[in-house]
Amino acid sequence: MTLVSEEEQAPEPTGPVKASGATGKGRARGPAGPALRYRIITASLLAVAAVYFLVPVYWLVVSSTKSTGDLFGTFGLWFADPHPFEYLGDVLTYDHGIYVRWFGNSLLYAGVGAVAATLLSAAAGYALAKFAFPGREGIFNIVLAGVLIPGTALALPLYLLFSEMGLANTYWAVLLPSTVSPFGVYLCRIYAAAAVPDSLLEAARIDGAGEARIFSTIALRLMTPALVTVFLFQFVHIWNNFFLPLVMLSDSDLYPIQLGLTGWQGYADRQPELYQYTVGGAFLSVLPLMILMGVLQRYWRTGLTEGSVK
Repeated sequence: MTLVSEEEQAPEPTGPVKASGATGKGRARGPAGPALRYRIITASLLAVAAVYFLVPVYWLVVSSTKSTGDLFGTFGLWFADPHPFEYLGDVLTYDHGIYVRWFGNSLLYAGVGAVAATLLSAAAGYALAKFAFPGREGIFNIVLAGVLIPGTALALPLYLLFSEMGLANTYWAVLLPSTVSPFGVYLCRIYAAAAVPDSLLEAARIDGAGEARIFSTIALRLMTPALVTVFLFQFVHIWNNFFLPLVMLSDSDLYPIQLGLTGWQGYADRQPELYQYTVGGAFLSVLPLMILMGVLQRYWRTGLTEGSVK
């Protein structure tokens, strides 16, 4: 009896099978190279963008720990005998705590203005998306035109209007214009048309719910991601707004932070310590925006509509 080894018994792979295996390996390895390159390029661009935006904030953190002499006499991107709490305390107590008042004014303008603008935008956008009435598209086109008009072009007419009403140099002169957001109306209409089902509204009407209740209990919940976006955009816009308070206000007790810091910088030639106070005040002014972005950013990633429609 002849014994045949396992190697002799195993059939040799044919040519087409080898070719197909080689081709499969080639297909598996082929896209990996370009995909890896794209990921590296994307990560590099994002890193450059992050450095571009974070370096000014880092400079503010470093500079807020320096005295006026060190601010101009040392390397700008590194610490020099840091005393952050001492210098920031001087910012808060200078001129009987005027910076604290400016900070409160900015919170009032931005907080109340952003909330009011968000609610008005939600109501207007929902009405334009879900109700058919004559002139709806014309009104929406006017809103779109308002998005294109810069705020600086409206500051002087608004000042003349508020002067006639006796509201110039008051809190209302900044608050009332801040409640209008054409971009918010546009975004809310687009989002309401896509995220609020007509069938759900009809079901609520059949159950006897009024339009106000439908809007407050159903539409606002479904539109929450868009409302958070409008609120953040409007809050940042009002917080950083400089030209409107400059035109409307003449009493320094009514100034927001941006206008007050500009006033300090204008007097810094005669009072050099104001350079350090301006830098420290600028650092404190970005903290609310950073906190707000960190708290509310999760609403951009995940919607609140899951489970709302049964």
